[in-house]
Parts: sequence; structure tokens; C-alpha cells
Amino acid sequence: MLRSMESSMADPTSNGEEPVIVKKYANRRLYNTRSSSYITLEDLARMTREGTDFKVLDAKTGNDITHSILTQIIMEEEAHGEHMLPIGFLRQLIAMYGHSMQSMMPQYLEASMDNFQANQQKLQEAFKASLGPDAFARLAETNMAMFKAAAGAFIPKNAAAPAPEPKAANRTQSELDALRQQMAEMQKKLDELGK
Repeated sequence: MLRSMESSMADPTSNGEEPVIVKKYANRRLYNTRSSSYITLEDLARMTREGTDFKVLDAKTGNDITHSILTQIIMEEEAHGEHMLPIGFLRQLIAMYGHSMQSMMPQYLEASMDNFQANQQKLQEAFKASLGPDAFARLAETNMAMFKAAAGAFIPKNAAAPAPEPKAANRTQSELDALRQQMAEMQKKLDELGK
């Protein structure tokens, strides 16, 4: 995983930009060479979430320490936020160090995460497609019909009200009848409890 992460960090990003170079000094401060400013681990976490490619170098030696910084970000997130990495997974991961399959794990984990993200994207697209552009209008329409039916249960039958549209009238009337039936049953139970 280290090799694949290092190689992906060394490659230019998809928009043609080189990765942002961040230097880590002995006093543990991180310096963003692109913005010429000091940054924090939280800034690097935000950059990661935004898809900004960066490479962290030890300011003294020039060694690439991106892997250890990313690991440190994960540790900070786990310590301060909700735990994403289950204990069982962490134990299995630790057990893989020194195991004969250790060299295969980085590619497997990376492929698993890529697959998860692809499926997540497909799920979001399917959800958006199922809602469609008028989803909120349909939801508002349904809510209004339910509100009218509920309000109608409290209005006497003889009260003057505008006649509903023929198609909606049958549905509204049946909903209204169902609500009246439920209210009558509730009143009966209340009467029985009051005895």
C-alpha cells in the first residue's frame, strides 16, 4: 500500500496539477508550499476529503512521510470522532504484519475501497434517479392530502367546503372514512378506560 500510495501521490492529479508539497519541520509544524502557509493535520484531512492531492516531505531529509502523516490523521479522527475502524478489523490488520500474505494486503485493501466508493456512487445515482426532479412536489402533494384528510376528521360533515376534484375526492373520502373509523375506535377505548 505504501508503494501504491507513494506512486499515486507522485503522479499529477487528474486535472494536470502536481501534488501540493507539504513540508514537516522538526517542531512538528506543517508548511504548505503552494499557499506559503502553515497548516494543521485537520487541514490535511480536509484537503483529502476535497480530493486535493498532496505529498508530505520531511523538511530536513526530504524523505516522503506521506504514509505516516495519513496514518496519523486516521489516528486523530479515530481518537476524536466516531470510530470507523472496528476492533476486529484492527486486530486482523495487525495480525497481517509479518504474515506471508502481508505483501498482498495493500492492493486488496485499496481495491476493496475503490469498489466500495464505486458502489456508493452508483447507489447515490440510483437514489437521485428514483426521486426525479418532481420528488419534492409529489411529497408535498401527499402531505397536503393527508393534512386535508386529518383536518376533515375534525370538521362536521355538514360544514360547507369546496368540492374536491373527482379523482382526488374518492381517495380523500376513503382516507377520511378510515381516519373517522380510527378516531371512533380510539374514543371507544378511552371511554372504556374512563369507566
